[in-house]
Amino acid sequence: MKYPIITIEREYGSGGVLIGQRVAQELGVPFYNHEILEMAAQRLGVPISKLEGAEETSPKSFLYSLLINSNPNRSLDDNIPIADKLYVTETEIIKELAAQGPCVIVGRCANYTLRNHPHHCSVFVYAPKAYRMQFAMQEYKVPEREIETLLPRVDSRREKFYNINTGGNWHDKDNYTLCLNSSRFGVEGCVRMILSTVETLPDVED
Repeated sequence: MKYPIITIEREYGSGGVLIGQRVAQELGVPFYNHEILEMAAQRLGVPISKLEGAEETSPKSFLYSLLINSNPNRSLDDNIPIADKLYVTETEIIKELAAQGPCVIVGRCANYTLRNHPHHCSVFVYAPKAYRMQFAMQEYKVPEREIETLLPRVDSRREKFYNINTGGNWHDKDNYTLCLNSSRFGVEGCVRMILSTVETLPDVED
């Protein structure tokens, strides 16, 4: 395998999605972000609008999630909260996408899901608050009056979702192959550093 599976966790406004898109473009491999939610909606037979609010929501029955992950032959019980069903389904989809070959996957605890994959390069993108606020206003067109409260709220939700589902710490550098401060390197600089890291990773036999 020339290139590995690249997963990206990111602070809100750090440019992680844009960086992931550019990396996938440079490598000529598939990019998955919102597409995973669309696949999950189709698999669950639920309108995507109903799932968007459940994504990155802390699970209410994590022990069930552990059970279903350890035994994929079990079915998703109708009584299980939609957030738990969505997490389990997205986890299954992430594993399937990784089995198909090289790709870039953003968010959804993919780095944890694929932690034992022999061809996995995990990245965490972060930046100072001021940079991320400016980035979100420019790139996402978030009104200035909203960004001050939106940024910490999204980060808190992502961190809690990751910590609960993985039992780890979203910001722990030991969870990642590479941690990048996008305010120092910019989007293109981060892309180049990821590509360089991928090129220097040792070959691993399946």
